Amino acid sequence: MKTQPNMNGVHFDPETSDCTWLTALYLQAIQDWEKFMKRIAVLAAALALTASPMPLLAQEAQTDDTLEMVELEWGDTLNIPPQWNTDFRDGSLVLTPPEGDAEFVVARIEGQTDGGEAVAQAWLGHDPDFDRTVRLVQDAPGRNGWDKFVSVSYETSPNEKMFLLGQALQSGESWTVILGRGALATVAKRGAQLNQSLGSLRPGGYDRESFAEKEAHTLDADRIEAIKTFVADAMKTLDIPGVGLALIDDGRIVYEGGLGTREKGKDLPVDEHTPFFIASNTKGMATLLLSTLVDEGKVGWKDKVIDLYPDFRLGSDETTESVLIEHLVCACTGLPRKDMQLIFNTRADTPASDTFVQLAATEPTSGFGEVFQYNNLMASAAGYIAGALINPGMEVGAAFDMAMDDRIFAPLGMDNSGFGINQYMATDYAAPHSEGYAGVSELAPLEWNHIFDPFRPAGGAYSTAHDMALYVQNELAEGGDLFGKENLVARRLPHIATGEDSWYGMGLQGDDRYGVEVFSHGGSLIGYKSNFWFIPEAGVGAVLLTNSDSGQMLLGPFSRFLLETLYDGKPEAVENISSVAERAAKGRERFRKDLSKPGDPDVIAGLANRYFNEDLGPIIIESDKRISVTSGSADFVTRANEDGTHSIVIATPGLFGFPLVVAEKDGKRALILRDAQHEFVFVEDEG
Repeated sequence: MKTQPNMNGVHFDPETSDCTWLTALYLQAIQDWEKFMKRIAVLAAALALTASPMPLLAQEAQTDDTLEMVELEWGDTLNIPPQWNTDFRDGSLVLTPPEGDAEFVVARIEGQTDGGEAVAQAWLGHDPDFDRTVRLVQDAPGRNGWDKFVSVSYETSPNEKMFLLGQALQSGESWTVILGRGALATVAKRGAQLNQSLGSLRPGGYDRESFAEKEAHTLDADRIEAIKTFVADAMKTLDIPGVGLALIDDGRIVYEGGLGTREKGKDLPVDEHTPFFIASNTKGMATLLLSTLVDEGKVGWKDKVIDLYPDFRLGSDETTESVLIEHLVCACTGLPRKDMQLIFNTRADTPASDTFVQLAATEPTSGFGEVFQYNNLMASAAGYIAGALINPGMEVGAAFDMAMDDRIFAPLGMDNSGFGINQYMATDYAAPHSEGYAGVSELAPLEWNHIFDPFRPAGGAYSTAHDMALYVQNELAEGGDLFGKENLVARRLPHIATGEDSWYGMGLQGDDRYGVEVFSHGGSLIGYKSNFWFIPEAGVGAVLLTNSDSGQMLLGPFSRFLLETLYDGKPEAVENISSVAERAAKGRERFRKDLSKPGDPDVIAGLANRYFNEDLGPIIIESDKRISVTSGSADFVTRANEDGTHSIVIATPGLFGFPLVVAEKDGKRALILRDAQHEFVFVEDEG
């Protein structure tokens, strides 16, 4: 779900997984750069650790790569990630990652009726000196054996660069409490492992819901109508102006069409041919392009990249030599996101070759195959390398575009799909929407989405419900007469775990938590949230395209409702929609209380006119409410941080919540921007 900045960016999300209170940390990657950008705004500005140091732990580390299930003394069970340290202390379990700079405590609290109080009692038992002001307490409906979930976030400051959260899970008259605190970089890097572990936490004796060996219902007229009604009702609740929707069953498109409008307040109906940006849904198409080369014997998934494309480089010579073709698209190389260059420093004429320039300056932060880390540049390189091998001698961007037209779009009949902001704007497109400072859905700046043009194999495509249905049909047909089955299906195989029962393949995500395999991918750009799903066992697929950032809150519940419809699952999806909408609204309201609009005049008066960072380029303070960077311009407000510092916070819809801390560097005025594993200092520049 889309997490608002005040919600600390990390919370239990019952709509998208079992007990994945850290779902926001790993799904931020799968849902692409803009969602990630909001997460980073959240994490950099709001998550922190108490200033008191963590005690040294008496620890025993796992040394293999397998998950170990443990039963806690009160009967709950969970998995321990590989190489994590465990310590059972006073009846509680303490988990510590290999870095040693974070800890997660699982404790049992009896005799409390309030989840927030249970979290407070757990902190007191674990660290009597813990003293943080509670920022927000939020409830979510119980799922997967739990009766209720309560999430507690705390007042923190961005310069602490730390993570802090409490979570209470109710079972009967008892609470299982999770406490988390530690270095933000480590928590972000280890997010998928945390999801494998804490996402597996279940009360003793609970039998998971399973659809294994159940025959899926046919998507007949009544079930199709139920799905359309669910989407229409959710659009009203979540303030989504328009949706493109398609359903596939038994090899046929059984429904395709649109709901709502292309632009809020206007009579511009969405239909099955309305284009939306599909963002990271592009990745699976790029890997399908690669599979055609593997079919032809020109490329092997385990071939070294530099043997096929000598200009490729990733950090050191040693790392470069280790990268195989499959590594480009598996999110398993340990390479963290490097999206700030895309967001801040992408010109309209930035060439496709910039992908390779940026990768050459990047090194993994974990070992190959160790943890899931999602990187757009690697996926971009995969597509461009495929295009260059198919159309040698051409500029890599043009070579890729031609290869996609010739080998993917044209064979599948995807006549209204393509790349580029200019091409998109020449269509009857669905306009982007998002919430800004005002807190209501409004038009978002479409022009900012140009930043993915130079990196388009990773997320620059636009498409329609009809065209995406053709793409999903092909996946269900396992290539049919157009693509080789073996290499098409190879894209679905697990390369790295993203959760207890979920994984990332090559441009596709897999999940079998309910006993049936569901494959999917999501996409997110400013004002656009989308997803496709296909269930091979049932022969069913679905496409959902939205023109609003609030569409993110629909994707998880839609997936759940589809399964409920097919397998008579527990009716949870409708409640999930109302719950997530309520929590998001509460979060936005709390966040806005911290902001000053117009901005604090003393803070603004102290800003330099221009700042510069070697990697991200300039920041220009255009007025007392507007800034510009290489990629575009936006409004800003100010925020007073807990530690006495101030931030300027982007207020433009689609970018709302993005913070830069006002600071000083070597006697000069500065602005500090952080993502999960990087810090960028913009220093006053008179040039």
